[in-house]
Amino acid sequence: MNHLLLTVGKPKSAYITAGLDDYAGRLKAVGGCELAWVRPAQAGKNRTSAELMAEEGGRLLERLEPRDAVWVLDRGGEAWSSEWWARRLEKARDTGHRRLALVIGGAEGLDLAVRQRAEAVISLGPMVMPHELAALVALEQLYRAHSILAGSPYHRGQG
Repeated sequence: MNHLLLTVGKPKSAYITAGLDDYAGRLKAVGGCELAWVRPAQAGKNRTSAELMAEEGGRLLERLEPRDAVWVLDRGGEAWSSEWWARRLEKARDTGHRRLALVIGGAEGLDLAVRQRAEAVISLGPMVMPHELAALVALEQLYRAHSILAGSPYHRGQG
């Protein structure tokens, strides 16, 4: 299964970019991982959050393919354990999805149309963090889920 990490805005921090590249490299063994970004909407006079999210949402949806399993990360989603990531990944893989897309919205949030396209809405917890850091955590959890399924010692049963 291929993987796609799709975010609004390209990470600016060198340590985040290095971490994303590291985990994308680790995922080559299980189908690979493409890192992709869409341009953030430009705030301007009289532009509402909803308008900005809709613009970004349209860009995100254009990058998705019909057979993608789509998981979005959103603070209002469901918190998953690492083991649950693995179970859901196994289900997505076994149901014939060509690619798993992890999608993270921009600073204004994620448009409803993107959330509706998703099979799962995942929260990394109630804390607020920069979107680029959330991307790194999500990619690590994806790698961890694969390691759990493979029986690798990477996870070591740590909830």
